[in-house]
Amino acid sequence: MTRTCWSAILAAVALVAGAATPPAAQPRQKVTFALNWFAVGDHAAYWVALDKGYYATRGLDVELQNSKGSGDSIAKVDTGRADIGLADSAVVIAAVARGARVKVVGMVFDRTPLNVWSWKDAPITRPKDLEGKTVGAPPGDGQRQVFPAFAKLHGIDQSKVTWVNVEPAAKVPALAEKRVNAVADYTTGLPFYEKAMGKGNAVMMPWADHGFDMYSMSIIASDKTMKERAATLRAFLEASYRGWRDVMENPKSALEIFKKRVPEIDLSIIEPNMMLGLELMKTDRYAKHGIGWMDDKKMCASVDLVNTYMGVARKVDCTEVYTNEFLTKVELPTSMR
Repeated sequence: MTRTCWSAILAAVALVAGAATPPAAQPRQKVTFALNWFAVGDHAAYWVALDKGYYATRGLDVELQNSKGSGDSIAKVDTGRADIGLADSAVVIAAVARGARVKVVGMVFDRTPLNVWSWKDAPITRPKDLEGKTVGAPPGDGQRQVFPAFAKLHGIDQSKVTWVNVEPAAKVPALAEKRVNAVADYTTGLPFYEKAMGKGNAVMMPWADHGFDMYSMSIIASDKTMKERAATLRAFLEASYRGWRDVMENPKSALEIFKKRVPEIDLSIIEPNMMLGLELMKTDRYAKHGIGWMDDKKMCASVDLVNTYMGVARKVDCTEVYTNEFLTKVELPTSMR
């Protein structure tokens, strides 16, 4: 065989070998996700999605960060310190009115968990009962920031309500030790308060029972993320809601993962806390449209509440604060329908 023939054969073999070599793996996209709080049951789904590789298989390298309330997580997303975040929708709406370039891109709780906690021996059961009381919450807390809307809706004299700055993890002990008369915290916090105060001693005043059933906990993204990383955002949301679906289908397994990833959590508290949150997601809207989907009528009503009662710098339109365009339908499990 001539040298020319051998050269041709070797070249062909090299070509085939090169074609058989798999392409180098693409680097995963770094995503910083600002949680709204320290570790609570509301966060289990994101640790599940991380542990099961839902983010990784969609090309994402996700970092979960704690924050000190919705104001803090919104600031992180707005300034580029985080790409995506968790925040209370009312605080997002007010932030947009002030110029923040963020939007709600997916809901968590379809029913609101907004609430005030107090003691059975000094119960706060009506909005006006807050007058003359001290209420604990961090400055960036979602309920503290939206309180002006709730107060104006019910004619509460805000000058008679004294807010006391406490760290997120200090809400429960502040009330349990009676350093404040009340704290603003979600209804899902019941197990935390009962453990510290004794069963039957913690009194709820759910805001939804007083005409304030607005959208609450949500996933937000910056304009930059939406414009420049749309595919990444869509992948993150799909993976996150698949994490939520897994939590709904098998809460025990989800809690095992959560404990493995965040060893300091107390499962005796986190489990009922998480289960209370799941009840806020068991709705006809999610059954029909998928987890995280937002209803235009409810969102616009939420925006109207903020525009009317929160003293915002300018009134915003609901189309400025939310979009469903990045959602992929992730259905509720059969057991939740």
